[in-house]
Amino acid sequence: MSEPVGYELRGSVAVVTLDDGKANALSPALIAALQTTLDRAEKEARALLLVGRPGRFSAGFDLSVMREGGDAVVSLVRAGAELALRLYAFPAPVVIACTGHALAMGAILLLAADARIGAKGDFKIGLNEVAIGMSLPVFGVEFARERLTRRHLDRAVTQAEIYGPKDARKAGFLDRVTDADEVVSKAVAEAERLAALDPVAHATTKRRLRDAAIARIRASLDGTVSPFAGRGDAGTGASA
Repeated sequence: MSEPVGYELRGSVAVVTLDDGKANALSPALIAALQTTLDRAEKEARALLLVGRPGRFSAGFDLSVMREGGDAVVSLVRAGAELALRLYAFPAPVVIACTGHALAMGAILLLAADARIGAKGDFKIGLNEVAIGMSLPVFGVEFARERLTRRHLDRAVTQAEIYGPKDARKAGFLDRVTDADEVVSKAVAEAERLAALDPVAHATTKRRLRDAAIARIRASLDGTVSPFAGRGDAGTGASA
């Protein structure tokens, strides 16, 4: 089996593929591999494109780890929060090709990207934590507050509404929706367009726009990750 995280430099765009052959669940190893590819992309590329496997972007955190409870949950959720923060603060433009389902932590990654292009299809996108008996952590709430439309914020966060791609665009999880067989090529084109931006101007302006939210999220982590070992306060985003 090939590595679940792939990396290819296409001109000025770093294309990172996420494909574990299953649900693209975010395990400690997968998150660590993603962080390594981000290290490389930050040095080599002027834009980052994250692509899921056909039919599935990510179902959220790895359930096998979540069932362990205790420190394993705390560590995994903290790693997921750090990954989302890194994408949100990434100095180069970040594009996601949402190739299918994106639930819980998978949906939070969508909220952390600059541009999100989704595939048409019978796919589920959203924050399902409350529906499965878990509270959404502060970092997830803050990403939702920053990126979702006001009309859909409560529905998506406190009511755990799950959207198809078309309505996910209206809610703010996606920016565009296209045919499934074109989603990667359209995302590549968008990444190439954004790669042409002045890198210093982009990074500086992004930092000014997002620094306050990043500070709120980072300040919240120590107070909201530690209770995640308990069910009611888990907020982990685990999804079947």
